[in-house]
Amino acid sequence: MKKALIFLVTGFEEIEALATVDVLRRGGVDIKTVSLIDSKTVEGSHGIPVIADQLFDDADFSAADILILPGGTVRINEHEGLKKKVVEFNNAGKNVAAICAAPMVLGGLGILKGKKATCYPGFEKYLDGAELATDEAVVVQGNVITGRGPGLTLDFALQLLEILAGKAKRDEVAKGLLLA
Repeated sequence: MKKALIFLVTGFEEIEALATVDVLRRGGVDIKTVSLIDSKTVEGSHGIPVIADQLFDDADFSAADILILPGGTVRINEHEGLKKKVVEFNNAGKNVAAICAAPMVLGGLGILKGKKATCYPGFEKYLDGAELATDEAVVVQGNVITGRGPGLTLDFALQLLEILAGKAKRDEVAKGLLLA
């Protein structure tokens, strides 16, 4: 079974985080929510408190196949431990994914140089060295996956599911969601 970690910080975009968790769990991926603050309860950008599965220091990065960064706030770019793990994953050729404002983390780390990427409108300036594809819902460039924003979260999540569990599983879950 593939394993995924998705990160929550105060102000995260609830749709991007929770819909992604939902789609991946439907597809059989073992995804854990990880709090980037000192509490398992993290409040999203629309005031919805979510209880994370674990704190950052307790997360098992060695077992993870992908790191997923939802947007909603630039605070995700302030966690040095997360940025270190993202660099380690990228350098090892392991999957890293970010949606909405969160591709700014990848851009700031130099991960998007020479790669096609998308993000929420207005955040293009943070995608250092990227070939901007801001009209696309999801962009896959090797091990790096970027998504545009909240209304396109299901596209993003289904693409991640396909990468982790194959096209047949993606199609099965999409059909169950009435998307196919």
